[in-house]
Amino acid sequence: MKCTGNHPPQIPQQSYQPGEILIGGIVSHTGCVSQKLEFRQHPCQVDKCYPILKTKFYQHVLALVFAIFEINEDPTILPNITLGFHIHDSTVDPKWIYRPTLDLLFTAAELVPNYKCGYQKKMAGIIGGYSSETTSDMATLLSLYKIPQLSFGSFESDVDVPTSRSSFYRMFPKEALQYEGIVHLLLHFRWRWVGLITLDDERGDRFLQTLEPMLSRNGICTAFTEKAARQVPWDDISFLNKYLYSSNAKFLDSEANAIVVYGGTGAFLWLTTVIFMPTMVMNLTGADYGERTSTGKVWITTAQMDFALIPFHKAFDIEIFHGALSFSIHSKPIRGFHRFLQLLKPSQAKGDGFIKDFWEQVFDCAFPGSVNPEHSGKTCTEEEKLETVPAPFFEMRMTSHSYGIYNAVYALAHALHILGSSRTNHRAMETGGSLASLDVPPWKLHTLLQRLAFNNSAGDEVAFNEHGELKGGFDITNMIAFPNKSYVRVKIGRLDPQVPRSQRVIIDQDEIKWNRHLPQVPPSSLCNENCKLGYSKRKKEGEKFCCYDCDLCPEGKMSDKEDMDYCIPCSEGHYPNQEQNHCLPKIPNFLSFCEPMSITLAFFALLLSLITALVILSFIKYRDTPIVKANNRTLTYILLVSIFLSFLCSLLFIEQPDKVTCLLRQVTFAIIFSVAVSSVLAKTVTVIVVFMASKPGNLFQKWVGKELAHCIVISCSFVQVSICAVWLGSFPPFPDIDKHSLSREVIMHCNEGSVTMLYCALGYIGFLATICFIVAFIARKLPDSFNEAKFITFSMLVFCSVWLSFVPSYLSTKGKDTVAVEIFSILASSAGLLGCIFLPKCYVILLRPELNTRELLIRKKH
Repeated sequence: MKCTGNHPPQIPQQSYQPGEILIGGIVSHTGCVSQKLEFRQHPCQVDKCYPILKTKFYQHVLALVFAIFEINEDPTILPNITLGFHIHDSTVDPKWIYRPTLDLLFTAAELVPNYKCGYQKKMAGIIGGYSSETTSDMATLLSLYKIPQLSFGSFESDVDVPTSRSSFYRMFPKEALQYEGIVHLLLHFRWRWVGLITLDDERGDRFLQTLEPMLSRNGICTAFTEKAARQVPWDDISFLNKYLYSSNAKFLDSEANAIVVYGGTGAFLWLTTVIFMPTMVMNLTGADYGERTSTGKVWITTAQMDFALIPFHKAFDIEIFHGALSFSIHSKPIRGFHRFLQLLKPSQAKGDGFIKDFWEQVFDCAFPGSVNPEHSGKTCTEEEKLETVPAPFFEMRMTSHSYGIYNAVYALAHALHILGSSRTNHRAMETGGSLASLDVPPWKLHTLLQRLAFNNSAGDEVAFNEHGELKGGFDITNMIAFPNKSYVRVKIGRLDPQVPRSQRVIIDQDEIKWNRHLPQVPPSSLCNENCKLGYSKRKKEGEKFCCYDCDLCPEGKMSDKEDMDYCIPCSEGHYPNQEQNHCLPKIPNFLSFCEPMSITLAFFALLLSLITALVILSFIKYRDTPIVKANNRTLTYILLVSIFLSFLCSLLFIEQPDKVTCLLRQVTFAIIFSVAVSSVLAKTVTVIVVFMASKPGNLFQKWVGKELAHCIVISCSFVQVSICAVWLGSFPPFPDIDKHSLSREVIMHCNEGSVTMLYCALGYIGFLATICFIVAFIARKLPDSFNEAKFITFSMLVFCSVWLSFVPSYLSTKGKDTVAVEIFSILASSAGLLGCIFLPKCYVILLRPELNTRELLIRKKH
């Protein structure tokens, strides 16, 4: 049909013109009530009742008409060819689905299946229906005749319509993609405690069976599952009273703030009934349903559902759904459609069997001769403006389902255009024929539709995948409700299957307008409060895994995220902070020169070294005095130098160890102390030998002299040097890091390489000290003024006491404290040798020089 000017096209409801290629449509859905307003539980006869329209769905009709109007006016698509259409309504009764479907295929006046009488209908394809039941019933017939059927509702390819029905196409993306989007949306906002509402039918059961395992795998629990009644008698107040009283609407009392609603408009009407109708019924009947509210919820709706009401719900406050998040088929505004709706007038839409009923119900008026039993007495003037109608009853912007119908018409038109451009049809055209006069078997369109790809007037690509489903994704929209009971949907995100799975859901959270009754935004929907940082979850017995208690992390572990299942240790080199909610890098632990303890130890090391140096200088200055000459002057110098170096070697243990200091620390200490102890031992042995040699004819006389002392020092020191040489040649010490001994510090220490060799070196020093102490203890009472065995005995007692106490202290400390203990032991033991052996001599040399004479030193005791 051709349309000219600014008038909408005429809509032939039960007629067609010869030579037209027809597109059939079953796009609307009505119920009906009798003129006495009595609800019938069985379908009433159309000629005896007044239809209750879902007025919003009238846009589906207009979208189909508008698309054909555009195509017929476009010279680039099907030039000189006119597309016509038949539009039929579907009702709740299956026979009113089969009959219109057969009527589209065969004779209009009298149904004779498999026969076409009178005018020939050149049926190109059929668009419909909206619900899965309607579509499946239609597909049962249409698949027999290979008629292309383009549905604009959601249908699972493996269940609702078998893929073997190659004549079936869906103007709807893959349904599994929508389930994935729901899970992504819940995870994005961290909603772990959600409710599910579906219609009480087979599709609702499949929805629950599919989605609930997906939610569980992603750590989301269902607070409740509610199954909505498929049919609710809106006009029977007494029935509504009984229904609402017995209805267990769990979502009204649940603490779950996020509720997923799956299903068509029936699910939305059920929600409005359960939420809004109690107040109305209470006002009419006085029934009391208790204090129940649904404010402060976030509604998440699927693309199947539209916020559409029937006139009976005009008093319903749509603001309850303010902030709802919805999936919808991706769509864009279609240029000219808004203007097309503005020009719509009932008197000009001839052949439209729906417009008067629509007009009367949406504007609450009546045309002359109307059978509308509920009009307000106001007469329809046709000056009413569709822009004033609230969105739940009609939208001026093309909805996503209408967008699917619009694309479906263009898909059939492009397929016909390609068919008409083929060589065979081209030759037929050259002979004076036209495509309309040719036999166009609909089954020839299937190959074209399966491979079809085109851009519509909004720039979107339209194509089908191998399962006959629309390629593309979903828009995520946010409902913004207004006090005038209208709303708009604002696009705030996209679900795109063409990108990697982790990036499929894109949400602009800043654009979302949340429900005004929410205590916080974004809201939380949890069984209990999140476990804070530093805590981990502990399961509650008998509860779902989303319900749990929170326990503080044990010492040494932390949790740096909310709701962690268990606390974890920090990585190497890190430790938990005091709150146990994140890890801090461990502090390097070594004895630094900047620390007070290091400064103190270094000060005493240098002070004692200085004192030792002064003693050496004093002994050198007074080297010819009897007290210096006594007991082998060379041994005295060797011992003093060893003590001096032992004080200085303690400085090797301070500051962060490196390769050189690690090699020198223990080896230097072991050799110097071995020389020192060997010198003391040589002194003691010399005393005994001298005393024994004083007796006539004693064998020790030939041992008297410096050679014995030097031999003792050299031989004893050589053993230690050999041990250290083997140690450095086989398993030398090296710098190492200990990350585990201290919880908050990393110990920078020297790994001794071979612990056995370390124990051998230390054990050898202990062995020498023990022998020296025993020998000195034996010689302490020898009657000789030259005898210094008493001082050596006391010095070795101090020396052994220090190192015996060193062992438990060394084993019980860690890090720099261990190093400090070793430095203190070196200083204390060396200071013991210096003080006990040389302090009395210094006293005589410096303070009592009159006693430093040979006569006094050789005086016998009597």
